[in-house]
This record gives sequence, structure tokens and C-alpha cells, in this order.
Amino acid sequence: MTTTPEIKDESFPTHPPLAGVLGWPIAHSRSPLVHGHWLDRYGLEGGYIPLPVHPDNLENVLKTLPKMGFVGVNVTIPHKEAALRLSDSLTDRAALIKAANTLIFREDGKIHADNTDGYGFLANLLQEAPDWRPDQGPAAVIGAGGAARAVVASLLESGVPELRITNRTRLRADQIRAEFGAKVVVYDWAQAGNMLEGAHTAINATSMGMTGKAPLPVPLDALAPETLVTDLVYTPLMTDFLKEAQQRGCMVVDGLGMLLHQAVPGFERWFGQRPEVDEELRQAVL
Repeated sequence: MTTTPEIKDESFPTHPPLAGVLGWPIAHSRSPLVHGHWLDRYGLEGGYIPLPVHPDNLENVLKTLPKMGFVGVNVTIPHKEAALRLSDSLTDRAALIKAANTLIFREDGKIHADNTDGYGFLANLLQEAPDWRPDQGPAAVIGAGGAARAVVASLLESGVPELRITNRTRLRADQIRAEFGAKVVVYDWAQAGNMLEGAHTAINATSMGMTGKAPLPVPLDALAPETLVTDLVYTPLMTDFLKEAQQRGCMVVDGLGMLLHQAVPGFERWFGQRPEVDEELRQAVL
């Protein structure tokens, strides 16, 4: 008579948490530099991996990653809207922006979606321009895409008295006004320069001016020296938009800090340590 050997009841081994960034393409992303720097700085076990995922494969990948030890991912172009639709729960700000850039995988495999772009935008301005206050005057936003929606949501939540917006396709700006309310004033693209008159804050939330893209064709004659000017583009770090604003006496803030600050909430959730955004991190990413 043979007997079956007794199987010991051993708990499953625990592995260091994994996270990453999903995009198509993804080689250009600086997020692995950001999270890798923090993992090294704080001596944490874990990994952060760039993940090239074709849009056709996104749903299958999101179902598989939690089974592979991933605790979450960042999401970039072109997956932000689809990632929101594929999530099981979402934050209010992700629902308002209609896009997700940060996913948390729960132990039961459910996906929780967040959008930290607006948080990153504001945190960058407050770090680089500590005296800036959003409620001191109108904000002028150029662009009406996903990044612009995050900027609009964060500025209105912070008490901006008036939010002016323009976009090459006016319909998208009109949609933002319809969703975000009467504080939003839409300007025709041909009047984008006029929108800057009297603005306390001016933001380029388009990809125009980025390396390899068309320049931003908005005249800056109406900018006043007291206007704070920022660009979400960070390649190059000093865009022509920022250079001209600086020549007009404006304080300018580049877009790299938004990338760094938007990464903070996800890193804290995935690796259990709230990281710091400082000059050492900026230099590591640059």
C-alpha cells in the first residue's frame, strides 16, 4: 500500500512589489527614471518597468498584471481614457477628468483608477512659485485635451474666479464649459492672444512647442509682467512660449515638475513611502 506524502501547509512566498508605466510607444517615458530614483533613495525593494502595450492588448494586459505581482501602473498616451473605462472603481477627480493616469491593483484583482495630473500641476506651481495664489485673478488655458481637463479641474477647485480657455477645435472647449460651469469662458482660437489680457496665470496645455511638434502660434503681446506662465511641455525644458514670457518679465515655471509631482501619490500607494520632489530628482530625470 502506498501513501501520499503529506503536503506541508506553507504560505505563498511574498515578492517585492512591481509597478510600471503603460503606453504605446513608451520608450520616451521618464517615469522609470523618477520611480527608480525614489526606490534607490529610500532603499526600497521593488521595481518599476516601462511596458509597451498596443491599444488592442490593453484589456488583457490589465487583467494579467495583478497576477504577475504588479500592485499598480501609471498610464500614458494613448491609454488614459480606455484605462478609466476598464477600471472597477474610480476617484471623483478621475471621473471629472474622464481619464486615468494612475491605477491601483487591489488584492482581489479589482482595478482602482485615479488621475493625479491636476495634483501634479498645482504642486509644481506652488513649489516653484510659493507666492502664487490661484484665486488672485483669471487663468487662461490654451488647449482642451485630457491634460487641459486636469488643469481646469484643479484650478477651479482651487478657487480661480474665471477660467478662460481656447482650443483649435472650439467644440472641445465648449464641452469643457458645459461640464465645468459658468466660470469657464470660451475664446475663439483666433482670439487666443486677447485671452491673455489681465490673466493672473497662463498655461499652455497643448503639445505645441514640444520638440518635433509645430510651434505655439499664440501672440503674447497682452501678457503682463505679473502673470505667472507655465507650459506642460518639458521637452525642451524652456519652450519658446516660456522664453518669450520670461523676456516680457513674467515668472515662468517649466513642465517637468508636473511630471514629478503627479508621480508622488502612486509611488506612495504602491511602495508605502511618500517620496520627495527636489532638485536631486530633477537632475536625475534630466
